[in-house]
Amino acid sequence: MIPQAKKFIIFFLFAGLLLAGCGGKDQAAAAGEAKVFTIAVIPKGMTHEFWKAIHAGAAQAAKELGVNIIWKGPQKEDDRAQQITVVEDVISRGVAGVVLAPLDDRALVRPVQEAMREKIPVVIIDSGLQGKDYLSFVATDNYQGGVLAAKRMGDLLQGQGRIFMIRYQEGSASTAERERGFLETVTKEFPGLKLLVKDQYAGSTTETAYQLAENLLGRFPDVEGIFCPNESSTFGTLRALQESQLAGKVKFVGFDSSPKLVQALRDGHLHGLILQNPVKMGYLGVSYMVQYLRGQKIPERVDTGVYLATKENMDTPEIRALLSPDLSILD
Repeated sequence: MIPQAKKFIIFFLFAGLLLAGCGGKDQAAAAGEAKVFTIAVIPKGMTHEFWKAIHAGAAQAAKELGVNIIWKGPQKEDDRAQQITVVEDVISRGVAGVVLAPLDDRALVRPVQEAMREKIPVVIIDSGLQGKDYLSFVATDNYQGGVLAAKRMGDLLQGQGRIFMIRYQEGSASTAERERGFLETVTKEFPGLKLLVKDQYAGSTTETAYQLAENLLGRFPDVEGIFCPNESSTFGTLRALQESQLAGKVKFVGFDSSPKLVQALRDGHLHGLILQNPVKMGYLGVSYMVQYLRGQKIPERVDTGVYLATKENMDTPEIRALLSPDLSILD
């Protein structure tokens, strides 16, 4: 027989061991909760300079916040099926969250709904998506970008002239908003600007944009101004103007930046570039996802800013940083 006092001592020792074991499990669970998140960042495409800047911002946020990112998207910005496949793939891999720039505002609705059903949260960046099945939308005020472009064109032509507006591609919500902002501002504020072309689509590549611009310049050699709503349409049209010996003569306002577009701005072949802040967009997309995963509240809509670059202001610190963002983190 064990004396009563010893029974109590043994009981408390055993209970202490049990509590220690439970505490160990709790600590292990806490360690599991503190695991490194893996977040998929899915751009519209992989080739344009704009997406490299988005990647740099996302990578910087991942480095600062101690998470991993999977950077993967379709090669071409018109490959809806491939982007859907990428989204479905990262869902099956069980990532912690998805940061997505949908290349089509309708085609990507179902894959995003599927992710949310699988308890994989989604933040949308750059271009809008129909519905509300996502946490937050981080993007440029694209309509305002179109307004800035129209005002620049109106100033360049002093409110009078024959112009083109070359569209990007159907289903792209961001560029559709830029086009709408441009058209509505021209109509309201610059009735002396005559739109010779407003419903032609450049397509997703520089080459298709070049072919369209070359055709339009052949049909309308008296054009005095052109607006393009994204990087590839701007560069393709620039090539067509240069080869037609019209670069610098036709007032030309484009969107986004690349080394060749920066040089064209300096050379006077471009008379304005509407700029976004893609580094900030990628950075905030990942940052807000991490905040959400860590139980913090995030905003539903964030405007990352829109700016006009000209030959006169392109060397100011603010505009220079947007024209030539630091991509060294990707090296």
